[in-house]
Amino acid sequence: MTRPVAAGVLTIIGGLFILGGGLAFAAIGVLVFTVFGFLSGLFFVGAIVGVIAVLMGILMIAVPSAHVVWGAIAIIMAILSIPFALAGIFLGFILALIGGILALAWKPLPAPPPVPVTEARKV
Repeated sequence: MTRPVAAGVLTIIGGLFILGGGLAFAAIGVLVFTVFGFLSGLFFVGAIVGVIAVLMGILMIAVPSAHVVWGAIAIIMAILSIPFALAGIFLGFILALIGGILALAWKPLPAPPPVPVTEARKV
């Protein structure tokens, strides 16, 4: 394959689960705002983690030359989803983690050898 499509798709799906868990956590934060004040902003970190995970999945497919960077960031976002986004209902954590690992392990196909041009065709 010329692109790590499986890694990107798994990371996108996992990121969507993480985003859902982060938004649920943010809804709780809105309710807690009246009690704790400024600390309620920490509840929105889960939503940001989910958005970054989805973005990493898209970038894995769009810019495969940097697959190691995107995979490492996806793994970090999956780990950060545990405390900040309820681990994306655990399924988001697992999918984003597997997608990041697949991106790290992906190897592009070697380029075919160039075909020498000996002479232009005569019509």
